[in-house]
Amino acid sequence: MTLPVTSVEVVEVRRITPRTARITFAAEELPDAVGTTPDQQLKLCFPRPGRREPVLPARQDDPMGWYQAYLAIPEAERPVMRSFTLRGRRPGTRLVEIDFVLHGDTGPAVSWALRAAPGDRLGMVGPSALYAPPVPFAEAAAAADWVLLAGDETALPAIATLVAALPEGVSAYAWIEVADRAERQDLESRAELEVEWLHRDGAVPGSVLTEAFRGVVLPAGAPFVWLAGEAGAVRTIRRYLVEEEGVAKESIDFTGYWRHRLTQDDAPTAEDLADAQERSAGY
Repeated sequence: MTLPVTSVEVVEVRRITPRTARITFAAEELPDAVGTTPDQQLKLCFPRPGRREPVLPARQDDPMGWYQAYLAIPEAERPVMRSFTLRGRRPGTRLVEIDFVLHGDTGPAVSWALRAAPGDRLGMVGPSALYAPPVPFAEAAAAADWVLLAGDETALPAIATLVAALPEGVSAYAWIEVADRAERQDLESRAELEVEWLHRDGAVPGSVLTEAFRGVVLPAGAPFVWLAGEAGAVRTIRRYLVEEEGVAKESIDFTGYWRHRLTQDDAPTAEDLADAQERSAGY
C-alpha cells in the first residue's frame, strides 16, 4: 500500500464563517477511495518563500518511506508540512475540499490561506487507509449505546464527516467549542444527533470544552467517544472520562491536533509522547 503524493491547485476559496476558509483543490491524481470514508487525514506541503509550488517527496513503494523521502529534500527546499482532515470530495471529480481555521496570521498554513487564490499550488500527502483505525467509526458507534464527539473548531471537519456517516437509530451528541456564535456550522446526520455549541468568547482555547464535562450527567449505557482538538484539553477530558466516569479506554478515540502556545515544529513534550504511545498501542 503506497501513500498518495500529488500536487493540488486551488480552484475556489470561500469563507464559510468569519474564521474558516473552505478551499477547493484540484488534484493531479487522486485514488478512488479518497473521500469515501469519514475522518480522512492528510498532509499539505507549503512552498518555501520565493517558490510558486513546493518540492514534493519522491514516491516510495514502502508506505512508511515517504517521510524519509521528505527529510531527504535539502532543508532550503524542504516544504513546510501541516496536517488536515479532508472535508469532502466532489463526486466524480478530483476536487477536494479542505477547511482552514483562520486563527491569526501567525503560522505558515494560516498565512497561506489568508492569501490563497485560484491557481495557487500545494502538495498533498495522503489520505491513506494505512492510518485508518482497525475498527471503522460507524462500526464502533453502532456497537455502543450512544456516541459522543467532542472537539474545537479544528475538529469540525472531522466531526462533520463522522456524524454524516452515522446510520439512523444511533443516539449521538456533539460538543463543539468555537470562538463565538458566528463560527457555528450546519451538521447533517441521519442519526439522532444533539449538538451543543460552546462559545469561547475570548477564553483560553480548550477551557470551555473542558469545563463542560465537569459535573455533567452522561447518558446511561456504554458509550463510544471521539475526542480531538487542543492536545491539553483532549488529554484532560479523556482522563476525566476514564477516571471519573468509568469510560473504558478502548472506547475513546482521541487525537491532539494542536498545542496551545506551541507549533507542530516544536519538539513533543513528555505528555505528547505518552499520548502517542498509548494511541498507537490502541490501534
